[in-house]
Amino acid sequence: MVNGRRLPSEEQLLKMSDASYMNDEQLAFFKYRLQRMEQELLANAGETTEHLRETVIVPDPADRATIEEEHALELRTRDRERKLLKKVQSALQRIESGEYGYCEETGDPIGIPRLLARPTATLSLEAQQRRELKQKLFGD
Repeated sequence: MVNGRRLPSEEQLLKMSDASYMNDEQLAFFKYRLQRMEQELLANAGETTEHLRETVIVPDPADRATIEEEHALELRTRDRERKLLKKVQSALQRIESGEYGYCEETGDPIGIPRLLARPTATLSLEAQQRRELKQKLFGD
């Protein structure tokens, strides 16, 4: 429930007609999902900061190397999450501006199934495939 309204389930979203694409219920569902992702990512970042502050002095070089490797892995994970956080926040802005759910390149609907799988998607499946093929052929 959000703002006294019950959010639709994924099954209900998938059953909605094309004419009701990005209606208030769908937008509320994705806004709630994205806000939850944002909260989770921010909480993880705080935990990492706390974890890295806990400096343990270990005399054994092998143990120290293991701890350093764990920290490096944790930092790489948080870096990926930081990039995802930017995408989540951008998606929330697109909801507010009325652009969410529509392809940045073509303006066509991205589609509920794709948004359920990747709520931060900015391209329709076809546009994403074209972009990936172009990158594969010509590099970045």
